[in-house]
Amino acid sequence: MTLFDPLVLPNGSTIPNRIAKAAMEENMADADHAPSDRLMRLYQAWAEGGAGLLISGNVMVDGRAMTGPGGVVLEDDRHLDRFARWARIGRSQGAQFWLQINHPGRQMRASLGQPTWAPSAVPLDLGRMSRMFPTPQAMTGDVIAEVVRRFAATARLAEQAGFSGVQVHAAHGYLLSQFLSPLTNRRTDAWGGPLENRARLLLDIVRAVRAAVSPGFAVAVKLNSADFQRGGFSADEARRVVVMLNDLAVDLVELSGGSYEAPAMQGEARDGRTLAREAYFVEFASEIRKVARMPVMVTGGVRRRPVAEAALASGVDMVGVATALAIDPGLPREWNRGRDVAPALSPIAWKNKTLAGLAIMAAVKFQLEKLSRGKAPNAAVSPLKALVLQQIAEASRTRRYRRWMARRAAA
Repeated sequence: MTLFDPLVLPNGSTIPNRIAKAAMEENMADADHAPSDRLMRLYQAWAEGGAGLLISGNVMVDGRAMTGPGGVVLEDDRHLDRFARWARIGRSQGAQFWLQINHPGRQMRASLGQPTWAPSAVPLDLGRMSRMFPTPQAMTGDVIAEVVRRFAATARLAEQAGFSGVQVHAAHGYLLSQFLSPLTNRRTDAWGGPLENRARLLLDIVRAVRAAVSPGFAVAVKLNSADFQRGGFSADEARRVVVMLNDLAVDLVELSGGSYEAPAMQGEARDGRTLAREAYFVEFASEIRKVARMPVMVTGGVRRRPVAEAALASGVDMVGVATALAIDPGLPREWNRGRDVAPALSPIAWKNKTLAGLAIMAAVKFQLEKLSRGKAPNAAVSPLKALVLQQIAEASRTRRYRRWMARRAAA
């Protein structure tokens, strides 16, 4: 098996090669929180780059619940023509294009001015930056049921728009990950306690999504291999959740890890473990592959072709590439031509790990901004410059979001 062999999914559709453009949060919605022209230009670059699968950044199932200002929202058909154009662009060179659908739970900025919901009223622990996130309200049964309906509705709309699949985001400390983790889920009802209860929301959403779309439409799940926090969601629990997903017509599971508190997806852990600089989660993914009946994809730090090939050799089926594709969107095509290109950002060695994590994300978004404007990325950008520019842009997008929400309330 090579990086450029096709992968046939359980639903019968084919991904033309084993390289995926993994999700990166773009925050490039237009004023109506639909896909903007800049976002489409960005995906045109990735479509032409040669990856077999493109997975969007967060697409929100509820406009009141945002991972960040400027996020794309798909909760009704008002802007379905914009989504249809986005889908055509992403699929224009033969790749599959999936929307990553998500709800942030407690990982939602206080500056957005909306109530924050989570399985339990457990605030984020980010040291001095904790005040940026309000203490969430514990979700009622009615709120949980509405979230299930919203995931299914967004998936149905994605299929109508012409996307080839959706990925349900249950990783990185967002809502479904919060339900899975005993650190954030302290409920004593049917949604908390044993893993079977903590996994219930994810399983209900996957069932609802699968029922809302056609059999040939891909339904995938992004799952933490672990939280990388003591007492959190463990690798053994991840393995057990994959076994639960085996019977639900899931077409692919992507393994990642971490959260805002422990950004293992950026190579940082909070539980004492040191993560490798590339392919952080391969060891976990290869173990989970032994019990998974669906294909398994691993994402986290991959930027060199030999590392991607080693991941496949370990037993996983696909390799997700993120930051490297923000720097060089044509990386799969170059690998296919035999060039061992390895794009990388300038290293960040700041002592404040939370601030360093924000700087890494800002440096990636700096590259996405460049690509979206038809300009060449700059991997050597100063992380401080990227962070300052990102904070300025986020303040502007926050004001625009609050105006959008005010118009919705008035209507």
